Amino acid sequence: MAFKLISLNLNGIRSAANKGFVEWTEQVGADCMGVQELKAQAADVSGRFDQVAGMRGHFHYADKKGYSGVGLYTRKEPSHVIIGLGDADFDAEGRYVEARFDTAKRKISIISCYFPSGSSSEDRQQAKFVFLDTIFPHLMALKAEREFILVGDVNIAHREIDLKNWRSNQKNSGFLPEERDWMSRLLAEGGLVDVYRQLHPDTTEEAYTWWSARGQAWANNVGWRLDYHLATPKLAAKAKTASIHKATRFSDHAPLTIDYDFTL
Repeated sequence: MAFKLISLNLNGIRSAANKGFVEWTEQVGADCMGVQELKAQAADVSGRFDQVAGMRGHFHYADKKGYSGVGLYTRKEPSHVIIGLGDADFDAEGRYVEARFDTAKRKISIISCYFPSGSSSEDRQQAKFVFLDTIFPHLMALKAEREFILVGDVNIAHREIDLKNWRSNQKNSGFLPEERDWMSRLLAEGGLVDVYRQLHPDTTEEAYTWWSARGQAWANNVGWRLDYHLATPKLAAKAKTASIHKATRFSDHAPLTIDYDFTL
């Protein structure tokens, strides 16, 4: 029994495809893959990216062209697909798609989610805080009724070991005390599991999944761990191995793959 689940912020699906994203996906044999920042509309995806490596895509597009958008590729057909959180403002930004795989014995969801970045302005940071306040009770309600794994770009480095220059970033979006406290509350009070950290509790530089385009961040591995698998405890306990693919660059993010000991 094995379930290979990938998360990848594409920074534009067409751009990533030009850099070999589709060919790489065909080689790794994923069962499911959550992608973020499609930066595309239905017309751009239809006929080209509807299916990747034998997996069918389910998408939540942003209203604004060239912005945000998430997708979830699944090898097994879901019993139900949910598009959006039910919040008009954030749903217009294309941030959430959930595939449900329900049987008489169990209910499992796989979610691809793109949390807002607050780095561009104070207004966007405040929107990010609102998003955190919105998705927390949503995930708690979901956890009360089903098992799930949320994959995606959370845009938060939780701990000091999750980014290279933590001291100089304490007042910057992505490492603000309020954001880190939210993540701590999600894991402690909320009872979810940061699956990568469960497998690799002390890994530092090798854990990074994002590098700024500024300076020599990639060359010097001045990175951040922004991409996560957040799971209910029962599914998190089935995680066996995790890997971050850095040999090929499709994006400013690297794919995070975790193999689980279960099947849908």
